[in-house]
Amino acid sequence: MSSGLNIRSAWSILTLVCAMSLPHLSAFANDQRYQKPAPELQALVDAPRGPEFRLGPLNKTGLLVSIPALPGIAEVAQPELKLAGLRVHPRLRAASRSNFSDGLSLLDIASGKTRKVSGLPAKVKIADMAWSPDEKWLAFSCWTQSGVELWLLDVKVAVARRLIAEKLNAVTGSGFSWMKGEDRSGDQLLVRLLPRGQAAAPRESVVPLGPNMQETRGGKLAQTRTYPDLLRTPHDADMLDWQLRTQLAAVSVDGRVRRFGPAMTLSKVQSSPDGKWVLTTQIKRPYSYQLPLERFGQLIEVWGINGKKLKTIADIPLRERLPGAGDAVQIGPRNFAWRNDQPATLYWLEAQGGGDPEANVKVHDILVQQGMPLQGSPQKIMDMAWRFSQVLWANDHLALVTETWGKTRETRTWRIQPGAPYAKPELVFSRKTEDQYTNPGSPLMELNQFGRSVIRLGSDEQSMFLVGTGASPEGDRPFLDRYHFGSEKLTRLWRSRAPYYEEVLGVLDEQGNELITSRESPDERPNLYVRNLATNAAPKTLTAYLNPTPQLKGIQKRQIHYEREDGVSLSATLYLPAGYDPKRDGPRPMLMWAYPREFKTAEAAGQVTGSPYKFNRINVQGPQVMLVRGYTVLDGFAMPVIGEGRKEPNDSFIAQIKMNAEAAVEEVVRLGVADKQRIAIGGHSYGAFMAVNLLAHTKLFRAGIARSGAYNRSLTPFGFQAEDRNYWKAIDTYQEMSPFNYADEIDAPLLLIHGEDDNNPGTFPMQSERMYQALQGLGTPARLVMLPHESHQYRARESLMHMLWEQDQWLNRSIKMAKPTNTK
Repeated sequence: MSSGLNIRSAWSILTLVCAMSLPHLSAFANDQRYQKPAPELQALVDAPRGPEFRLGPLNKTGLLVSIPALPGIAEVAQPELKLAGLRVHPRLRAASRSNFSDGLSLLDIASGKTRKVSGLPAKVKIADMAWSPDEKWLAFSCWTQSGVELWLLDVKVAVARRLIAEKLNAVTGSGFSWMKGEDRSGDQLLVRLLPRGQAAAPRESVVPLGPNMQETRGGKLAQTRTYPDLLRTPHDADMLDWQLRTQLAAVSVDGRVRRFGPAMTLSKVQSSPDGKWVLTTQIKRPYSYQLPLERFGQLIEVWGINGKKLKTIADIPLRERLPGAGDAVQIGPRNFAWRNDQPATLYWLEAQGGGDPEANVKVHDILVQQGMPLQGSPQKIMDMAWRFSQVLWANDHLALVTETWGKTRETRTWRIQPGAPYAKPELVFSRKTEDQYTNPGSPLMELNQFGRSVIRLGSDEQSMFLVGTGASPEGDRPFLDRYHFGSEKLTRLWRSRAPYYEEVLGVLDEQGNELITSRESPDERPNLYVRNLATNAAPKTLTAYLNPTPQLKGIQKRQIHYEREDGVSLSATLYLPAGYDPKRDGPRPMLMWAYPREFKTAEAAGQVTGSPYKFNRINVQGPQVMLVRGYTVLDGFAMPVIGEGRKEPNDSFIAQIKMNAEAAVEEVVRLGVADKQRIAIGGHSYGAFMAVNLLAHTKLFRAGIARSGAYNRSLTPFGFQAEDRNYWKAIDTYQEMSPFNYADEIDAPLLLIHGEDDNNPGTFPMQSERMYQALQGLGTPARLVMLPHESHQYRARESLMHMLWEQDQWLNRSIKMAKPTNTK
């Protein structure tokens, strides 16, 4: 159907026929209650989840974390405060969350035996967990009706108990962490407690004292994105102070509590590796109505565990204005932390060139350090020509520093000697960040004598293990390598082999012969194994979890490869329903799902991602769920947007996504798995933005599904995704990329779904509301579904059930019941 009149008329006729022949479709327009989808879709929502696996720091014990069923809407709908980018449970003094564990078990790696943890309360809601460095204890927090409690698991006897009666402050973190004990008394916990005698929370007057006002007095360009959940009133600022108010304390494993220091408006805290000092970050006024908490003014201090302040090391003002580019950072010191390999040495970054990546300077960041008691001048460790990314510590002779440059998509990793800062850094790795085929992986880490994470070195301290996903033309093949610093030699120790996807979770010996792995295949869910590379024997099975969705066994999954018009190589994952034979059964209605990504080179854009050997996990928020309804699915089909050299990717965004879609449609039609007249396009977030653009600029798709997207780029004027130019510098690009501006070109029916409390920058619910308003006024078939109390990702069981019902009904009306292509 080539004309808008024809497709709109066909939709009207089809809707009438559906309503007459399928009585349940009357609810599609009128019933405002939550709906349940077909039984086979309900079964996927309610399929067992978990357990998750967390290996202990000594690789002797594993923690199996039980995951309960999805939360109900009653739990998700609990009141929450929205303060400076935070979402806070107002009564429990904790960051809002709905993902908990409801049980724990311990797995002995040597014997493979599992022990269920006892002592947990009924209907427990376990939030955060942390192993002790010696693997004897597991600290965890539990949410109760009266607050967040600290609990302790004795690994030897597999018994848990509440450690203290006082409640935690978990607004900006877990509220607890392990630290070295005093006087060699063993490990203890640094905890954030609620202050004693704190006044009641500030109450907002029903009668306002006056208007809420903001003012700018001008200045340099401020590249401020459209942040959600910001402060709106003076009362919000007072409530933020009250929620963050914290009393630090040291807690021993026998439950003794020793509070120290004053109550603070605390956002971060970290103990020194030797347990004698704490580094605190307090927020300070004035606050902003335009920025989130991390851009507020900060007071950085070092306190002794005895409660005495040693020094204020930085007083950072509100960072209202940053230079307008992606690698821009604040002027002055930032990123204060302790070196993990030393008892008590601070390090931090100092930006050069005003923090502006456009500044013509040779050095953009300096890494400095200073040992306790912070006397004398800080010591420079390294100059960086690019922007600091991370540092991994080993010892005074070795640390790995990574720097990146976003504009060119480049990254470099250097070896430095922190104990000899004047030694010249040695380049270890250098590559394009988008080139996954050359990604060397990440160093394997371990806990040192301080219980802190450091690079795991060989016995000669001249080599390290590297683990990675192993992207390749064959798909992802995880690996274990050994890298020798002196010879710069890289040795491949192990690599995942078909027909499995297997990844290393831990290395049990110095030689790298004995490994703990997680292995899966399309029909086998991930399970744990121990491999011995020296004997090459069959792996030892540690767990034998069954497929939680046996009804999906037999689903066909494969990677397909094709090219777009300009020769760029593309790939996608094709899913076919169990028992389906294209030659016998003919082409089916298809749902295609994608997410655009920016690249600087065609070579990187054409790289294969994913693996055909991964377990067929059915994420109910993904497109694969429609397989059980008879659709074929093309998931994650490549959607690169390339800007080589000085070209910006988004300046040709529309032309490139059209080429990507045209190539994908042509390939699935050629394979005989999709009916060209019955293909729907869908996506979530930036994928939704892509989907609506494809409906506006092509006639490839019979219908669309767009969830939690943004459709008018003038409402995100200071950048989005990897676009760091503002609206006024690239007005033509912003306008051309906005499907709202081309709503009159959309003919295909469009289902818009959005969470009413979306907390993602840029995807405010208004985006979907205004898009629907435009389509409704233009006479285009459309439906808007706003999910109460849902954020950018939907959480409640009722919401997910209803989302699937909406998608199923929409696809049924728009493509399944549409007239098939005449193939004769």
